[in-house]
Amino acid sequence: MTFYLETERLIMRDLLESDIQGIFELDSNPDVHKYLGNNPIKTLKQAKDSIKFVRSQYKERHIGRFATIEKSSGNFIGWSGIKLNTGNKEVLGTKRDFYDIGYRFIPRYWGKGYATESAIAVLNFGFNKLNIETMCGAAETGNIASNKILQKIGLKYIEQFPYEDEMINWYELKKENYG
Repeated sequence: MTFYLETERLIMRDLLESDIQGIFELDSNPDVHKYLGNNPIKTLKQAKDSIKFVRSQYKERHIGRFATIEKSSGNFIGWSGIKLNTGNKEVLGTKRDFYDIGYRFIPRYWGKGYATESAIAVLNFGFNKLNIETMCGAAETGNIASNKILQKIGLKYIEQFPYEDEMINWYELKKENYG
């Protein structure tokens, strides 16, 4: 399955092995990982493994994170997409078996509205093409920007709970309430 979405300023497509440098720049940055457990990657092999994991989700679950490309420059700026979390390994607190909307961008692309723009496209794709019934989002309480984006795209705050020594805000949006 090949994924391709386009917005006014972005192209979102399958994450490819050739995106290794972009993934490394993204996930080795401590600022990017401030609200993701403070555990940035340190090697290109870890970046390659991350790409391999996302690509396996395309095959096994028919969904995943999209490489996000800035149209005006052609640059890899990060990713945005949907992750299906299932089973006991992929839990967030007591949450399991959910579709998670997410986005992660290289800091020089922060503050340009790309997360909101890409997340809206991803919501449309998830609800209208994949027929997902409920989309979820989670953000550490201290991650003000991510919390604002989840609310701006229409997800509703449901609850707050502890996870790995942090407090998490949990959001949901049902297909019937979208649009």
